[in-house]
Amino acid sequence: MGLRAEAPWTIVVMEGDQTGQELLEEALRALDPGVIRVPLRFLRFDLSLENRRRTRNGVVIEAAEAMKEAGLGLKAATITPEDPTDVGSPNAILRERIDGKVILRVGRRIPGVRPIGGVVGPVAIVRMAVEDAYNAREWREGEGSEEAAYRLDRITRRTCRAVAEFAFWYARRIGAKVFGGPKWTVSRIYEGMFKEELDAAARRYPDVRYEPQLIDATLALLFTRAAEPLVIPCLNRDGDLLSDLILQMFGSIAGSESLLLSFDEDLRVKVVMAEAPHGTAPALYRKNIANPMAMILAGAALLSFIEAEAAQQASRAIYEAVFESVYDGIATADLGGSATTTEFTDEVIRRVSRKLEVWEALRLTGGAARPGPAGASASSAAR
Repeated sequence: MGLRAEAPWTIVVMEGDQTGQELLEEALRALDPGVIRVPLRFLRFDLSLENRRRTRNGVVIEAAEAMKEAGLGLKAATITPEDPTDVGSPNAILRERIDGKVILRVGRRIPGVRPIGGVVGPVAIVRMAVEDAYNAREWREGEGSEEAAYRLDRITRRTCRAVAEFAFWYARRIGAKVFGGPKWTVSRIYEGMFKEELDAAARRYPDVRYEPQLIDATLALLFTRAAEPLVIPCLNRDGDLLSDLILQMFGSIAGSESLLLSFDEDLRVKVVMAEAPHGTAPALYRKNIANPMAMILAGAALLSFIEAEAAQQASRAIYEAVFESVYDGIATADLGGSATTTEFTDEVIRRVSRKLEVWEALRLTGGAARPGPAGASASSAAR
């Protein structure tokens, strides 16, 4: 499912607001071609609230079109204004324009941070990125105590199939079980369609373990699967709630990247947009104390989708450098450390450079095979 474009590879960089923009710059430092030895080009678009207002979201549309061409995007956190008549959410526009179908977030153990309930195996949430409860038509009828509110939800088989296919493909790549599912016993027509596609994908992937569960049972049973890698496919609303819960279970919402994926007609990954799952953190703006882990990992995840050895090696080096730094006590305050934002990034860059130099020396001297990548395409995101 990786991207096969020729080098140099272009990453569409979408600038953001407040601390979101600061952390984006840290991620770009870690992706510097001089550091990771991968020929990259960065095509930048200013998606700050001010510029979105000035261009009436024209810049968001331009960025989406560029992503469709390049296949790779890295986005900073942006402000979504509360006024519904304002420019709205750039993420919603980007999802629609690139036809994003899946959001992937992986809760994983952070060294030195004790997960809640002893959960140690990675838990990947494969969430429907569109349809379902979001952008559903809503209305009210009646008056007083007889007033009733209605919502018209909608899902399509195409979206259900994309989520199911990616969930099983991803589970195969990381050696995980596909676990959970929708509430198909109550909603046999609506949520039942999603369950049908999950069952069909299970037949296409007979080597992947599959344990379908209702969504409420999925939540209840999470802590009984503490050591087992899991991939949980979800409807849009369920996945939105579950992904934040899972990341916090592992200690910090800043401990993982968030990926938006679109697919071609054969369900191969066509576009990947990576970002941090957290917001713009205005309280941390210009204080140099925010945790850049999620944004740095977002960059590493993008590299893992490039089907080239150098990109795969660089992806693994960044992942290892991030978690080794935390393991050695070099972390920002939210993870119990004292490093500033820039100090943490400096340490990651130092370790990445050292790893790549050592791996190359071993390869050239024949002392050992160069360490393999963390996994083709998205698989490194769960390591």
